[in-house]
Amino acid sequence: MSGARSTEGGSLHRHVLLLNASYEPLTTVPLRRAILLVLRDKAEVVHGDAGGTALHSATTALSVPSVIRLRRYIRVPYRRRVPLTRVALMRRDGNHCAYCGKRAETIDHVIPRSRGGAHVWENVVASCKPCNHRKADRLLDELGWKLNVTPTVPRGLHWRLINGENHGDPQWAPYMARAAA
Repeated sequence: MSGARSTEGGSLHRHVLLLNASYEPLTTVPLRRAILLVLRDKAEVVHGDAGGTALHSATTALSVPSVIRLRRYIRVPYRRRVPLTRVALMRRDGNHCAYCGKRAETIDHVIPRSRGGAHVWENVVASCKPCNHRKADRLLDELGWKLNVTPTVPRGLHWRLINGENHGDPQWAPYMARAAA
């Protein structure tokens, strides 16, 4: 389906929920990757796009999937800790500054690295630029500041689904609830 076009502009940039053969959510994948998995018979469509959107090639029309399931079970290695990434940190803190509550744009080490602070979940928070600049490499006690949240390590399978909140689809809800349980 090279050169495929959509009947609805921009839908090629959306994400699709990928389930294991056991219906356990694994991750989200770009629509292009989902289509390739289905066309190569490695996955099947569980739910199509609610709006009935379709992709067209010269000879074929394929409905856009919202949820796909792998045909073969994939064993997922157990991870003790969720990897610390900027996207995951912003998701954990709800994109709010841990100091003032405004929209966060950066990350900040509560105990600055220059003072021996580690780059771990318990020491990193989302921050707005003004608070990050004002705090600089000082400790909270020196500024008289307090954290609005306690930085913790996120737990649960649903943390693999980082794109789940940004590209969510109502048809994903039953599978996302299963992952959060």
